[in-house]
Amino acid sequence: QVQLVESGGGLVQPGGSLRLSCAASGIIFSRYAMGWYRQAPGKQREMVATITSGGITNYADSVKGRFTISRDNAKNTVYLQMNSLKVEDTAVYYCNRISPRISWGQGTQVTVSS
Repeated sequence: QVQLVESGGGLVQPGGSLRLSCAASGIIFSRYAMGWYRQAPGKQREMVATITSGGITNYADSVKGRFTISRDNAKNTVYLQMNSLKVEDTAVYYCNRISPRISWGQGTQVTVSS
């Protein structure tokens, strides 16, 4: 069964940090590009960061220099290190395979608030 399980979210003050994890099962993880996405209340889901099977990364302009995506193929896990968090980073964060997409997991809530 193909499954994505996100974790690591929480409540953090502006300027704080969080590290999200996404464990994938049921796929040959190392073969695929993976991405982190987020959806804020009332907004469409948007791409945050992607990483190819070879480790090439790409970021949305809004998170460049603050977020870092990485992967551990031995653990079938992709990570998102988020630093210097802003209130506007508040959203539910999801991971997924870039192509073809897998059914979305439950996501992990990130709330940035003082």
